[in-house]
Amino acid sequence: MPDKQFWVIVYDISDDRRRTRLHTALLDYGTPVQYSVFECDLSPQELITIGRELRGLIDLNTDSVRCYRLDEAAVQRIAIYGIGKVTTQPTHYLV
Repeated sequence: MPDKQFWVIVYDISDDRRRTRLHTALLDYGTPVQYSVFECDLSPQELITIGRELRGLIDLNTDSVRCYRLDEAAVQRIAIYGIGKVTTQPTHYLV
């Protein structure tokens, strides 16, 4: 499995239809933790692919998508108040 990195992807989309399409597309890459916030474990190639896909789904003049990469130390310091947990993929699988 290629090296994955933890990304937080957030968006502000003005149009309901584009917002729904973007949300649906992001479901293939990560977990929604709020309606406009996704946590994703992405390989470098997946990040390139998702970037292309996102640019094709948004209006570059009115919409905003931000992708924040968190290193392992930052992920360990995430504080959650209330329900939920950080949605990282396991680094090892037991078969």
